[in-house]
Amino acid sequence: MVMHESDIGRTDPITLTQWILTQQQIKAPNARGNLSILLNAICVACKYVESAVRKAGLAGILGLAGSGNVQGEDQKKLDVLANEVFINVLKRCGQCSVLVSEEIDEEILIEGGGDYSVVFDPLDGSSNIDCGVSIGTIYGIFKKPADEPASVRNVLRPGRELVAAGYCLYGSSCSMVISVGGPPTHFTLDPSLGEFVLLSPALHVPNSGKIYSINEGNSVLWDAPTSQFVKECKQPAKGGDPKSLRYVGSMVADVHRTLLYGGVFMYPADSKTNTGKLRLLYEGNPMAFLVENGGGRAITGSGPVLDLQPGKIHERCPIFLGSKQDVDRIEALYNGAAEAVHAVQQS
Repeated sequence: MVMHESDIGRTDPITLTQWILTQQQIKAPNARGNLSILLNAICVACKYVESAVRKAGLAGILGLAGSGNVQGEDQKKLDVLANEVFINVLKRCGQCSVLVSEEIDEEILIEGGGDYSVVFDPLDGSSNIDCGVSIGTIYGIFKKPADEPASVRNVLRPGRELVAAGYCLYGSSCSMVISVGGPPTHFTLDPSLGEFVLLSPALHVPNSGKIYSINEGNSVLWDAPTSQFVKECKQPAKGGDPKSLRYVGSMVADVHRTLLYGGVFMYPADSKTNTGKLRLLYEGNPMAFLVENGGGRAITGSGPVLDLQPGKIHERCPIFLGSKQDVDRIEALYNGAAEAVHAVQQS
């Protein structure tokens, strides 16, 4: 019997744990394995949350928790559960000195902790929980400078200093996408094994795409460059095909589709939220890290997302990310608008 190449993964599965250990051997053969321990802890937390999401209706953990988070958003019961799971697992793994969660007002300092700091949104898109739409977890990891004590300064750093970032998507299947500085690697949870299994070793964002993703309900609030780009998506020049609008309202789901199929995901600043809505530290930076390592781009309209210097842990930023060709066009529109304003000011 001849074994086809497509069958190899079925008989020789590569788990996320095996991949993490292999990456350590390749990138840092003399390392102590602390980052590997941390990434495995995140893997465990994601599997726990995935199980809770899948059983939420039966377990009675759908609906509001009756409280709000630091963002002023109503917390769902699953928000609270996911947050507690991540905090407990990360504290227990012994590798973290600072934790920042979307759900907690202040950073969490861990006495006698390890060399890493983790920023995370434990359950992104939670407004979609009760209707069964895909939601997810987003995380980023910084390494604490050796000569610095544990403090909020360990995470108030540009996204280019991340050592790893990823997300876990809880949907029709459970996907984990992670980068430790190279192209994002895609895993899917095999329920029969209870393990994340390698699906694609390297995701590469297509250079251009046929999809744009934005909340068009805010169109009356957009600035001119955003409005012009969306107009071009709908009415391309020279008889080209229009792009398709796809917007889930869960950043993990929208970015996952963008990584796989190309196109652009946008959450711009507007006349109501002039700093944007998405949080830089644990939403914008990790997703920008993944997209740029996959050959795409992520900008704010005035520069790369990963170059921003955060001033506080829950700081917000506008974001345009995805295929290079599409983001280049958005950047050109913003540069043109800036040049026009400058010309008016000089006249």
